This record gives sequence, structure tokens and C-alpha cells, in this order.
Amino acid sequence: MHRHIVFYKPYGVLTQFSESGESLRPTLKNFIPVPGVYAVGRLDQDSEGLVFLTSDGLLQHQLSDPKFDHPKTYWVQVEGEPDAGALLHLARGVMVQGYRTRPAEVSRLTDGSGIAPRDPPVRFRKNIPTAWIEITITEGRNRQVRRMTAAVGFPTLRLIRVAIATLRLDSLAPGQWRDLTAAELGALRKRI
Repeated sequence: MHRHIVFYKPYGVLTQFSESGESLRPTLKNFIPVPGVYAVGRLDQDSEGLVFLTSDGLLQHQLSDPKFDHPKTYWVQVEGEPDAGALLHLARGVMVQGYRTRPAEVSRLTDGSGIAPRDPPVRFRKNIPTAWIEITITEGRNRQVRRMTAAVGFPTLRLIRVAIATLRLDSLAPGQWRDLTAAELGALRKRI
């Protein structure tokens, strides 16, 4: 029987079980004592949020292979306050490292008041405002969202993945995990 887990990866955690040269960094092994599950995709150590883990190799492939175009949604705290033009530019696709990103869904979030605090906190600069935006992409190149926001002049300060396909973080706090419900797994299988 397969295991399917949703995990809220905290800032600074490596999305792997094995220790690397950066052995001082925590890994999934520090949080999830379940053998035989593997992360679907990755989040770099500076990013937070939803990581889906499964023991089902076919499901892992269907969710991680770019040809399946599964949406991934991020809440992004950026330096500055992007105007409608910047959001439209992100939505249409931007040039990043010699390629144009696919169109994305982009909207401004009201504020970040319901978002769990980060440890360590994002640097605060009294004279430079920040804003939260939501970006949904269907590709997932290395540090893509960070490069996209920088390309339109609003560097990313904090990045939280909140959804992959039909899966959502919902009420999980950083460092918490849970098994997928049968209904969630059914909805996910229908999506793929």
C-alpha cells in the first residue's frame, strides 16, 4: 500500500532525505519518519511550503514531469509594490536566462497577515515597502519564480508554495505533515 504525504517545508530545510556536504542543514529526514517516500519535485532551501511525498513512482513521475503541465501556486513576498503593469508582464511571461516563461496566473494578495511567520524573519527595511502576490505556473525551472519577479523589478524576499495540482497546504504549519485523505488522492488522480 502506498503512502502519500503533504508536508509544509520550513525555510532552510533541504528537500532530500540523505545528508549532503551541508550536513548542518536539516533535511526531510528530520521531519518525516516514513520510509520509502520520495519528494515530488523540489523546493530550494530558501523556499517554504508544500512538498508532496509519495511511495508511488508512477504518481511521482506524473506530477513532476514538466510535460504534464500541473499548476503550482506560490505566495511571494516581493520588495516594492508591483503595479498592474508589472503583474501583467509576469502573467504574459518574462525573459529569464534566455527563455520566455509560459503565461502565469498572477494576482495581488491583500496582505500577508494570515501567513505563518518565518524563522528567521525576512529582513525589514523601514523605507522599502513589501507586497504579497500569488503566482501560478505550469513549469518549474530552477528558481523560476524568483527570477520572474526580479525580471520585472521586484525581487523575491519570501516564497511559499501553497498548492500543487489539487493539493493545498491549508492548515499545516511549518514543519507539520499529514497523510493525504482518500478524497484528496481521488481528486489528484482525476486531475492527472
